[in-house]
Amino acid sequence: MSIADTTSNGPRWRKSSYTSAGDPQCVELACVKDLRAVRDSKWPGGGTLSFSADAFRAFLADLRR
Repeated sequence: MSIADTTSNGPRWRKSSYTSAGDPQCVELACVKDLRAVRDSKWPGGGTLSFSADAFRAFLADLRR
């Protein structure tokens, strides 16, 4: 299942609060149901990587350590 197919209005993408205004070097995150998706903000139509919410939570916990 594609993230783009999960809602009629499409996913709500957001950037990190650490991203500077106009900074093209970042990723965006969308939370849709039990999926977490990331994409390149410079190329939003270029595809996404999707993860289960649990897997993404574990990934973030590892980053924080």
